[in-house]
Amino acid sequence: MSCDLAMSTFQQETSHLSDEYHHQYNNMLQAESSGESNLQHPDGNSGRKVSHEMQKPDPPAAAAAPPPLRPLVKVLACFAAIGGFLFGYDTGVVSGAMILLKKEFGLNTIWQEMIVSVTIGAAALSALFGGIFNEKLGRRKVILIASTVFTAGALMMGLTPNKELLLAGRLVVGIGVGLASMTVPMYIAEVAPVHARGRLVTLNNLFITGGQFVASVVDGAFSYWPWGWRAMLGLAGVPSAIQLIGFIFLPESPRWLIDHGQLEKAKMVLIRTSGMEHWEDQYQQIVQDAENTKRDYGDGSIFVRIFRTPPVLRALFVGCGLQMFQQLAGINTIMYYSATIIRMSGVKDDSTVIWLSAVVAFVNFIFTLAGVYLVEKVGRRVLTLSSFTGVAASVLFLAVAFLLIAESSPDIDVHSTDKCSIYSTCDACILTDDCGFCFQTLNKTIYNGTCLVADVLHGNQSLDGPCSQTHLLKHESEWAYDYCPSPYAFLSFIGLILYLVFFAPGMGPMPWTINSEIYPQWARSTGNAVASTVNWSFNLLIAMTFLSLTELITRQGAFFLYFGICVVGIIFIALFLPETKGTRLEDIQELFEKPLCCGPSSLRKANITDAHESESSRPLLSSDVEYK
Repeated sequence: MSCDLAMSTFQQETSHLSDEYHHQYNNMLQAESSGESNLQHPDGNSGRKVSHEMQKPDPPAAAAAPPPLRPLVKVLACFAAIGGFLFGYDTGVVSGAMILLKKEFGLNTIWQEMIVSVTIGAAALSALFGGIFNEKLGRRKVILIASTVFTAGALMMGLTPNKELLLAGRLVVGIGVGLASMTVPMYIAEVAPVHARGRLVTLNNLFITGGQFVASVVDGAFSYWPWGWRAMLGLAGVPSAIQLIGFIFLPESPRWLIDHGQLEKAKMVLIRTSGMEHWEDQYQQIVQDAENTKRDYGDGSIFVRIFRTPPVLRALFVGCGLQMFQQLAGINTIMYYSATIIRMSGVKDDSTVIWLSAVVAFVNFIFTLAGVYLVEKVGRRVLTLSSFTGVAASVLFLAVAFLLIAESSPDIDVHSTDKCSIYSTCDACILTDDCGFCFQTLNKTIYNGTCLVADVLHGNQSLDGPCSQTHLLKHESEWAYDYCPSPYAFLSFIGLILYLVFFAPGMGPMPWTINSEIYPQWARSTGNAVASTVNWSFNLLIAMTFLSLTELITRQGAFFLYFGICVVGIIFIALFLPETKGTRLEDIQELFEKPLCCGPSSLRKANITDAHESESSRPLLSSDVEYK
């Protein structure tokens, strides 16, 4: 789908909207006066009884092909998905920027983890409170707030004079990312037609991976200058400013408008997004759902209503579980620390490391495209299960790769007298912040290996010994601060690629896509807020613990741990995740009536039966087939 093509027709469509709406309204009045129509008026009142001919359903052949997406829907999805681009850019840019930031500010492991983690922590909190903001202000205003905050944070990071203000800028950016991450999928799901909902919500994840790829290219382009990290971090403000300007002119979600009594505005939006032939049936379904909710639940606490409604509570359990396992599978270990993992695999040159990270991000982007295609072909459940199985195999491959790298680690030949002298191999030496491995080579044979105290403030050198700045053997020695030379180094890079080949089509987008559609309207903001907070919380846990975990149980131990978690996640998905493909948002709650899921739902069959049973009591619109 083309955002540019959609935008070119947007203004023309908007300018004729009012006349088109009133023309349809007058036609329905005339039809009612002649006794030939029972179509609902824009004010929601029914007309007279329809003729027998009007009650006949459309021929199956006519209903088989869904209508094409209207230009405004494409514009809405593209501008909303810029929020996903910002999410991805921030995730990706920090990986390459960290290499330069370590040298600029002399960052140790704690500071590195803080710079990554403060954004995630802020995102977790803002995602949680984002549910309240979405319910009170609407999806559109929250996206406007998120893009404004993100723009301010990007400027702070690009202009910061010290690491403390850099940390503050990362916190501000996290607030914007958290608000956008829980709002954008929900907004797209609520404006999208049912036949394209999965594809359009997955578009948000395509933008996330696109943002990660663009970030890696920017990292590579600016990696040759010590100040390049400023450009890497500051350029994030450009797409957020574009989103801010675009959403000034875009409408609110029709479901939110109906839920808050703004019926006329909702009708206008539905006409623009669904077309004159299909908007009315969709409008009546949403209104009926809102009325049923108020009748059944009143205006009490949403959390109390969720816990008193077993299907919704099960949906929340599944949604939170998906977000949790997405993070515990280690994806943001891969994305945040891809450059570090490549460095650990033995690649020495900074720019080479960053460009290899760009290759990793490009693979992520390309295979997310496959997910956009497959989500409406094979369904959410099959795609998620097959994806997670491949992820588990890839994590196991990475664990074995790092095990082989550790087993082939060079020994320490020359022991120093400082605190780094306790280590006997290169692998043990470089897992400590304060130490690095100094060695010499002859015909690819390593000798005179020494573990020395690192001069973190001045980059690639030790404080003393052969790899120090003033030593006579400086130019004959090599300094390995966060990697060890190994013949198996290439395996970790292959493992990264395999991981993303399997993760990108399914486990990347599906937790967000599924969460955007499994809650009823009254619980959608809260459900997405809670699930997004779970995602960011476990994201924070992984980001804060990965480097420390590698020091505690080694790199291979960390990935063996992630593999075990993946196995548990596969079992969880097989037991609890139903198929939501092709089901209206208003009907998905029925999928969670049973505690366990054993495959695709029979809801469609039930809907067809209901339609035949009610055919004598109401006309069957051509759009009924489309939205069931």
